[in-house]
Amino acid sequence: MHGLPRLTPGHALFLDFDGTLVDIASQPDAVRVEDGVVPALEALHHCLQGALAIITGRTLADIDHYLAPLRLNVASEHGAQHRHAVTAGDDSEHRSNNDSNSTASSDLHAAEQRLKAALLQYPGLLLETKTAGLALHYRHAPALESICSKLMDDIVRDMPGMEILRGKCVLELKPAGPNKGRAVQEFMQLPAFKGRTPIFVGDDITDEAAFIAAQQMGGVGIKVGHGTSVAAMRCESAAQVRAWLLQQQPSTSSGAR
Repeated sequence: MHGLPRLTPGHALFLDFDGTLVDIASQPDAVRVEDGVVPALEALHHCLQGALAIITGRTLADIDHYLAPLRLNVASEHGAQHRHAVTAGDDSEHRSNNDSNSTASSDLHAAEQRLKAALLQYPGLLLETKTAGLALHYRHAPALESICSKLMDDIVRDMPGMEILRGKCVLELKPAGPNKGRAVQEFMQLPAFKGRTPIFVGDDITDEAAFIAAQQMGGVGIKVGHGTSVAAMRCESAAQVRAWLLQQQPSTSSGAR
């Protein structure tokens, strides 16, 4: 956490969820939001005049569930879905499907059924169904990574407009094009974010595009944990991210942009 930037009213803050706001869990639905996180995010959203967004591979419903009662700016499923409020404190929302090559739900359902059938012989694997894609988790069976890759490669060959995204012990079938970097760029065009200095905090290889985007716009990427990264800064754990966020509130509340 040492040396991480102090937020000012001129910053825009972008946060990944798993491994950044919450610790990685054995199953996607086993994560725990620590006490103090939701109030801290609410305070920061207010202090930054709405220039705070969650950019995640999770679904929008997941984020709303875990961060209830907050309804923050969110780019979910790696940017395939967006929701943003017009201004901080404004209850009106805009939602968009950011997938220009949308795959028919019937095709996605067929892919889901194919994977479920194949996974009957691999009980250690977990298939997660999302709004615009599928995620195959192998955290409990890391030796099956190559099998997971083959299964997903076979699926994506039959699905034009889709691609495979690799994360920490997960392979995701998602719409081609949207990614976290594009999500940062698109948020930065909105009134609440425009003209600010972006900071993106994330832990996974899927966050690298967002680090690049933030740094190309004069901001900074903060990599959580170990591993090669283009991010200019680094901290050790999600616990340190949470402590850093809690420390920012007095600073961001002093003054206006």
